[in-house]
Amino acid sequence: MTPIRPIQADAAEPSAQMASWARVLRFLKHEFFLLLPPTIFFAVGFNLVALSTNLILGRYLVDFSRFMLATTAALIVGKAVLVADTMPLLRRFDAAPLIRPILFKTAVYWVFVFIARLLEAIVHYLVDNGTLAGAAAFLLESFSWHRFAFIQLWILVLFLIYVTASEFNALFGQGELARILFRHRSTELKLGRRQRIRTLTQLNRLTEKYSTAELADPKTRVHNEFVHLIEQLAAKTAKP
Repeated sequence: MTPIRPIQADAAEPSAQMASWARVLRFLKHEFFLLLPPTIFFAVGFNLVALSTNLILGRYLVDFSRFMLATTAALIVGKAVLVADTMPLLRRFDAAPLIRPILFKTAVYWVFVFIARLLEAIVHYLVDNGTLAGAAAFLLESFSWHRFAFIQLWILVLFLIYVTASEFNALFGQGELARILFRHRSTELKLGRRQRIRTLTQLNRLTEKYSTAELADPKTRVHNEFVHLIEQLAAKTAKP
């Protein structure tokens, strides 16, 4: 009689492969949607930089190669920003007031881009001349520092806008900033958001001032106040 176990094992192999492929597809989909917002933002921003540079130089025609270069750079920067956000260096001011992580991350990103653009200029010099001899003189005498500084100022503004939006998105909750901007009605949101922030601030003050035992003791006044605030917050969250 033919054994049944090998047949069952063979039947189980395709399902295991399908499950592994499903996990891979879910991971790729997750990474794609994480990469999409910063890539779109920097693609628009870098192409605005290229367009404004062309306008200053009197080049009014659209250069497709510059468009592709700016879009490719946006894809690289978008992924690099997502990877950099997981580095311990950029998490050191997470507990500080919001302005500090915003300025710190903006400065770090800007310095990295500054170094990368200088290295790019040196590589171009090496390709054109076949040697690094005279590269310092080229940077001091022939390199267009005015154009370089103009683009760096643009990049600083782009990073400041992106980091500010990213930090507020993390503060409100992933995706909440997009819902605030594009889904909720502003007239309903202003009052509800203000009340919720006020309630959360009062809860935060209570947790800083009183211990867990005092907050958990139903005989204390602070416990009743704590429960009342939570009920208020739950009621405001439950409203459509």
